[in-house]
Amino acid sequence: MGFDAEKQSIVSLGQIGDSSSGEISSEKQPLIKENHHSPENYSVLAAIPPFLFPALGALLFGYEIGATSCATISIKSPKLSGISWYNLSSVDVGIITSGSLYGALIGSIVAFSVADIIGRRKELILAALLYLVGAIVTAVAPVFYVLIIGRLMYGIGVGLTMHAAPMYIAETAPSQIRGRMISLKEFFTVLGMVGGYGIGSLWVTVTSGWRYMYATIIPLPVIMGIGMCWLPASPRWLLLRSLQGKGNVERLQQAAIKSLRRLRGSVVVDSAAEQVNEILAELSSVGEDKEATLGELFQGKCLKALTIAGGLVLLQQITGQPSVLYYAPSILQTAGFSAATDATRISILLGLLKLVMTGVAVIVIDRLGRRPLLLGGVSGMMISLLLLGSYYIFYNTVPAVAVVALLLYVGCYQLSFGPIGWLMISEIFPLKLRGRGISIAVLVNFGTNALVTFAFSPLKELLGAGVLFCGFGVICVVSLFFIYFIVPETKGLTLEEIEAKCL
Repeated sequence: MGFDAEKQSIVSLGQIGDSSSGEISSEKQPLIKENHHSPENYSVLAAIPPFLFPALGALLFGYEIGATSCATISIKSPKLSGISWYNLSSVDVGIITSGSLYGALIGSIVAFSVADIIGRRKELILAALLYLVGAIVTAVAPVFYVLIIGRLMYGIGVGLTMHAAPMYIAETAPSQIRGRMISLKEFFTVLGMVGGYGIGSLWVTVTSGWRYMYATIIPLPVIMGIGMCWLPASPRWLLLRSLQGKGNVERLQQAAIKSLRRLRGSVVVDSAAEQVNEILAELSSVGEDKEATLGELFQGKCLKALTIAGGLVLLQQITGQPSVLYYAPSILQTAGFSAATDATRISILLGLLKLVMTGVAVIVIDRLGRRPLLLGGVSGMMISLLLLGSYYIFYNTVPAVAVVALLLYVGCYQLSFGPIGWLMISEIFPLKLRGRGISIAVLVNFGTNALVTFAFSPLKELLGAGVLFCGFGVICVVSLFFIYFIVPETKGLTLEEIEAKCL
């Protein structure tokens, strides 16, 4: 029997209710209020590529963090830098280190303007291109300012990736494993970080080793770009364009059906059209058929989503994550590690712990839910930060206290804010404003990261490390209240059900 996507969709939407009036009829309320949503059928093999290729962008982000910590050692060495401009000031080194961060801020602003126009897939293709060009320019940079241009370009790729990757994965993954898939993206970030530290430690003693550190990963953005060109567009983005009349309606809906069949595999060949109709009906029932305005971001359900997402990424940073990791080598040195025994080895140790704990989060997140992990993990962070602050104030003769506190902090962060912050921002926004909403959340994330990193040293000198870490612990208490009273549980819900039930 032939399938006319446009006619069947119109019939389905008509049966659900009239969205043009902005009201929900009694016939369509059960679609959302009663959970008739059955588990989505999918093929495991078909579900891997839509996760893997976007996650390569996260791996490239993590690699850059690890490699740059080693590259700054290499580039300042008179013997090993291989350049005549190695005598860099602390400001110059700071610009190299933070260059990609400022690029990510630019990428977040760019994403706000273009993400919903070009779609998640094309945004990730653009990110792969910027990663490639940025890595090449950085690796071959003949002078300082060209190096910074390369770092900025790479950073713009980071900003686009951290905006589009969680969206694409969230919109293409089956609801049963969506949490696991997006948390695995964070796992790839940490894996890249450990890889960056490891590869950096291999090249750090080689002349011009910093160039090889950045050149090593050049094949990865090529693979990412080819993979994203091969993958289909997000079916939900295609259906949003269809509902809002941005293109040929029938063609967009047929493309969404084909996309869903590729993303779920052969098990949904016969039911893909029906699933597309269900998604269309649910999108229409929550008002996605009306084009969004910028003002809607700060009204009603969108404002609530922005509060949840913005609050999570803000608290993710101001609970001390950039500062504690920055301060980790000196903490471990007090426990008997020699002057960085190497800083690289210490960083690898912490990276491996982050990797293991992120893996634990990936395994349990769709079983336990988001809120229990957030509440438990942030409680552990609070205890570890107060313990770390107490070490500097009262127990500085017992270095084991600092080591235990540091390891507890890193482990608890990776069980909670680390993966779940990115997961929640990808789930919580209504589809029509998801691109803009996530770009604001990413902007808040990178902006706060830059601010906390910049302010840490002067605040430490002004207040002392003990008071500062205790202050981070108090912010964790605020975070617990925010999570308990504001953050909803989204485990097992489709994106459309999250919009209807949680906002």
